[in-house]
Amino acid sequence: MFGIKCVSPFLGQKSCSMATLKDIAVRLRSVKNIQKITASMKMVSASKFARAERDLRPARPYGHGARAFYQTAELVPKEIKPSGNDLLIAITSDRGLCGAANSSIVKAIRALLRNNPELEKSCKLLLVGDKSRAMMIRQYRNMFLMTVNEVGKKAPTFEDASTIAQAIISTDFKFDKAVMFYNTFKTVVSYITTSQPLLSLNKLSSSENIGIYDSVDDEVLQSYNEFLLTSLIFAALKEAAASEQSARMTAMDSATKNAGMYPISSCII
Repeated sequence: MFGIKCVSPFLGQKSCSMATLKDIAVRLRSVKNIQKITASMKMVSASKFARAERDLRPARPYGHGARAFYQTAELVPKEIKPSGNDLLIAITSDRGLCGAANSSIVKAIRALLRNNPELEKSCKLLLVGDKSRAMMIRQYRNMFLMTVNEVGKKAPTFEDASTIAQAIISTDFKFDKAVMFYNTFKTVVSYITTSQPLLSLNKLSSSENIGIYDSVDDEVLQSYNEFLLTSLIFAALKEAAASEQSARMTAMDSATKNAGMYPISSCII
């Protein structure tokens, strides 16, 4: 078989060519290969999602208990307002191909900074995951306090959360309040971008409701604050992991279906 080429007999008119059967076969083969790759990635994500969803159930009480303490003691106001020395924490992943799971977190932080421009002078960013760092380094490099990666290579553990919490506590930046942004898993096809306030030890000890407990000394309060911080981060990491794997599984499923519906006519020029 040979390629068909039509050449205009008129001088100065451009020639047009049609794809040969070999070109079409190469393009269809590449589409089939992509379909196999996305199907394999979907299977891997489905396996990881099953484990992430299973691990999420026992991890949620850690977050529920810490949030219940904040609400019962009335430590956090109903409306979260920027107060100056704030710390913004983004919980994302190191890998992409998971829809808007990472970009939704960055979008929420950018919206907060855009609506409160004074925060760029006083607040700092703690970014968990390479994706949030890559999306924010160009515009907000000067606000970076620290970045954390390689958390999502394996299922996040309480030790991972404790490491992040200790890094926050030991930093030289003395914040009044921190706000953590992460995805809360809902269903296989949906998640909600959530903002969770975190209090510093000074903010916790200066609360009027904490002051009524005479038996709580500074050492006990410090230990409890560290546990609260670690528990909230641990629950957020688990929620984010389940959301990431479900989003990647959905994205790869859509990519596989789209590759299967790739029309042959689009291969012909």
